[in-house]
Amino acid sequence: MNKYGRQAQEAWKEASPTRYSEIQNPEEFFTNLGEQAQERMDVIWPQIAGPDPKGEGYLEKVGRLNASRNQAEEMVGEELLSPPEIEDEDDYVSPSIKEHLRFMAEMQQLREEM
Repeated sequence: MNKYGRQAQEAWKEASPTRYSEIQNPEEFFTNLGEQAQERMDVIWPQIAGPDPKGEGYLEKVGRLNASRNQAEEMVGEELLSPPEIEDEDDYVSPSIKEHLRFMAEMQQLREEM
């Protein structure tokens, strides 16, 4: 697994543990995701960096290339490595389960009132 796969795995674990736990084979999933991210980086990084300007010095070039790599990594991170945004993880709970849980809570409350 490359660095992008590891970054994605950590992001998913932290931001969306429920979705992470639903992944059948995390090693394979994040390895593939990391490879996709690397392929995307290989395409967009040079595009962002552009051609070498005339008269550009060594330190200027290093700075331009580092800035373009950072920008590309940020774009790829948002595009591929972050878990899909979900407003409420309860949206992934079946309505019948929600109804059952509501019923059980009402029953518990009735028991406590007796």
